[in-house]
Amino acid sequence: MPLYEYYCSGCQTKFDALRPSAQADAPIACEHCESKRTARVLSMFAMNVSGSGALSPAERRADSGGGCCGGSCGCGHSHN
Repeated sequence: MPLYEYYCSGCQTKFDALRPSAQADAPIACEHCESKRTARVLSMFAMNVSGSGALSPAERRADSGGGCCGGSCGCGHSHN
């Protein structure tokens, strides 16, 4: 089940809720003040890749053929 972020205009707080995607935009009560004056907001997330197997962006491009469908897209870019 996806985790969505909501903003409450009643108490000006953000909160998260696990909900089915079909209910993502349905009204939900604020977990802080129980107001229904809430709206789903775009969430930003970060991912930290660590360990000896992590590749730099340049290494990922080289490993995948340089980008653009692994070098087989015919876009005209040099994939070397």
